Amino acid sequence: MDWVEHARMHAKHRGHEAMHAEMVLILIATLVVAQLLLVQWKQRHPRSYNMVTLFQMWVVPLYFTVKLHWWRFLLIWILFSAVTAFVTFRATRKPLVQTTPRLVYKWFLLIYKISYATGIVGYMAVMFTLFGLNLLFKIKPEDAMDFGISLLFYGLYYGVLERDFAEMCADYMASTIGFYSESGMPTKHLSDSVCAVCGQQIFVDVSEEGIIENTYRLSCNHVFHEFCIRGWCIVGKKQTCPYCKEKVDLKRMFSNPWERPHVMYGQLLDWLRYLVAWQPVIIGLVQGINYILGLE
Repeated sequence: MDWVEHARMHAKHRGHEAMHAEMVLILIATLVVAQLLLVQWKQRHPRSYNMVTLFQMWVVPLYFTVKLHWWRFLLIWILFSAVTAFVTFRATRKPLVQTTPRLVYKWFLLIYKISYATGIVGYMAVMFTLFGLNLLFKIKPEDAMDFGISLLFYGLYYGVLERDFAEMCADYMASTIGFYSESGMPTKHLSDSVCAVCGQQIFVDVSEEGIIENTYRLSCNHVFHEFCIRGWCIVGKKQTCPYCKEKVDLKRMFSNPWERPHVMYGQLLDWLRYLVAWQPVIIGLVQGINYILGLE
């Protein structure tokens, strides 16, 4: 019966080679043009690009969740959105409450670590299934693969989402505190004993070992709470000094080899943003062009 269905499929599509080639060309051309436009948009108007991308990252999966009845994902999405909305609200208030920067970075760092661990477990589950190790635990291949792919998706999706929200909050808070502005000079002078990320006093000297956290000095000689500057660089996606905008040497900052995967994972999330936010839009655009041209 399989060869009969195969023959019917070939008979149905016989003579459509030219149309299929045209559809492939439309797909390639649309991908190239869309990529060029997105790059130009990001370079010329980064704030609007980031806001639109964040909105799509947040809303597009919701559409598929409701349509496909993924209620577990919907529940987690609602919980994440509720807490993140509260944290974002706190980060955008003026005047900024002194405890807010710590609250923001702790929340997004927590989500970052959970997404990182979830993604690793999901990837390992997929690899174990491909190598047949799931049979040792008497787990069906389809169940093991579904479990791994689900965890991988959760980890990557919320990892991307929290980094975008964290970047937005970091900009708002730093600008409100006054030691950082996206363009122009800082509105306040930075004292040697004040952290430019959170605006709080630094009590531990750079050469001393702190009980809770250490103090870190960048190559530009500005000092920060270690927790703040790590949150600024990894979670907030900033690679410049919060005060003078000198480029931060991440390799020097994260000299411990166990910490470097966090930097690489962050770069992976930035790349995946395009797939989650813009790929469905581009595919929909391609389908619309094919429909207008009468291609099926």
